[in-house]
Amino acid sequence: MHSRIREIEGLDPRSLPDEILKSTQPLLLRGLAKTWPIVQSALVSDLAAKAYLKRFYRGSPVMAMLGTPAIEGRFFYNDDLSGFNFFPARTSLDLVFGELEDHKEDKEPPAIYVGSTAVDSCLPGFRSENDLELGDHDPLMSIWIGNATRIAAHYDCPDNIACVVAGHRRFTLFPPEQLSNLYVGPIEFTPAGQSISLVDFLKPDFVKFPKFSEALKHAQVAELAPGDAILSPSMWWHHVEALDRFNVLVNYWWRQTPDFMGTPTSAMMMAMLAIRDLPREQRLAWQEHFRHYVFEADGLEAAHIIPSARGVMGPFDVESAHKMQMQIKQKMNQ
Repeated sequence: MHSRIREIEGLDPRSLPDEILKSTQPLLLRGLAKTWPIVQSALVSDLAAKAYLKRFYRGSPVMAMLGTPAIEGRFFYNDDLSGFNFFPARTSLDLVFGELEDHKEDKEPPAIYVGSTAVDSCLPGFRSENDLELGDHDPLMSIWIGNATRIAAHYDCPDNIACVVAGHRRFTLFPPEQLSNLYVGPIEFTPAGQSISLVDFLKPDFVKFPKFSEALKHAQVAELAPGDAILSPSMWWHHVEALDRFNVLVNYWWRQTPDFMGTPTSAMMMAMLAIRDLPREQRLAWQEHFRHYVFEADGLEAAHIIPSARGVMGPFDVESAHKMQMQIKQKMNQ
């Protein structure tokens, strides 16, 4: 019921072309990170990979997510969505590695997961030996470490390249328009920052979530081995399974817009607060405003105004963006 993600091989990690970095479709980049020393260490053994990572570790704390064997590696909510089925722990990478080693032969191991940890602060020097060149972009590089885990389908606002460096991972991606078929949970209360699908992908309940069968028709799936990478475009939903007892992934996030621009998520939540519960005719009127000034804006909407008077209808720069942010804050405090 799903299709395979388009594969590309032979790319140079030191010079990724713009057509890759700006792709609006997922891409499986076979062997992109295969020459990285961490990948070569992981192909020798899990212990060799851990030893390589320890070379760069200076003892800074990491945040781990820990779950009992009963959750079967699926980090999720509790039964009534009032909390979660795991608990966070501030610990050291050495202790995480020890726990992973202690439970590697367990038939039903506890779930152990260190997610989204900034490489430059946690593993200084790692990037000088293991890196991608992303042109003019200044990406955030993060590392993810754990055993066999399942991360619920979610989206990221930035574009994302994820490189598997130890173990194997399965990615299942859905285009943004499948939002209504994925049965997304709370927006403001989430396991790790982004809203997630409430569907258990390994045991989907089609009675409770009947439209998920339609989402599956649009799914794109890829399995990655050490050295493989995947590009997940902005706003594409992705479900990630780490398949082995020891898995490491390194990813890069970057935005196609300058850092001074606001976040779309904040704008959506503000719109929900200010517009969603208006009478229908007023919502339709604001829909037209959003269409005109935002979603179909092409510059012509301000063409009748002299450039010096266009204000926020003109192009943004650091100064004008900051000025508008201050105006928004003032209005919110009124």
